[in-house]
Amino acid sequence: MLTLHRAAFLLPDPADPTAPSIADGAVVVRGELVEAVGPYEALAAAHPGARVRDWGAAVLAPGLRNPYGHWLLERAYHPDPREEVGLEPVADGLAGSTDETRCGASARRGLQRMLGYGVTAVAGPFERASVRTAVARSGVVGLPGSGSSGSGSSGSSGSSGSSGSSGGGVGPLDPLAVLPLAQAVYGRVAAGGRADFAVFAVAGVGGAVGLAGAAGAAAVEPAAGGCLATVLGGRLVYRRR
Repeated sequence: MLTLHRAAFLLPDPADPTAPSIADGAVVVRGELVEAVGPYEALAAAHPGARVRDWGAAVLAPGLRNPYGHWLLERAYHPDPREEVGLEPVADGLAGSTDETRCGASARRGLQRMLGYGVTAVAGPFERASVRTAVARSGVVGLPGSGSSGSGSSGSSGSSGSSGSSGGGVGPLDPLAVLPLAQAVYGRVAAGGRADFAVFAVAGVGGAVGLAGAAGAAAVEPAAGGCLATVLGGRLVYRRR
């Protein structure tokens, strides 16, 4: 089944300053791959039977790469809500732990929370078998290390950029809290690539939505903490309630 994701602003490749941006853009997804990218009206006319997910006044962009995966998944502990200690990662809560069951469960919760920030790729290294298994089963792209900028299946990734993203040290679940979009994205949204992308509320939405055309689309930025939806391999794996 075809799904057409529509957003007020589409940024197919924010890491490339020469890449065009699209106002009132859309992405057509078939299975786990992107079939087409372009203006909504043209794609809707070409695919009249597609199911439409209209994200409204939002920006659709490639998913994000979290460069702090080693710390977040192998050292920090992600509490179970039933523990009633909050949802924030507990710094070094897994340091020295040999309980692989506990480590794997924490990693699964951490990965699920990353999806809520638009993360579709996470950097290791992952030394624990339970964490490697959690990453592999999540569908999130596992990268070999924080310094890696290798290509994803959907295209070339953004550079790790600032010193805050190098070394894989302590960092947040949300890459946009510390990195600009061009450095935070992993891959690009392109026909033939894997359908990994996210939809975000627009920073300063009141003024941005009033901008028209490609120039307006190029000027928008997603809001940190503003992920509305995450699509991973064509599947809607997170949607803000």
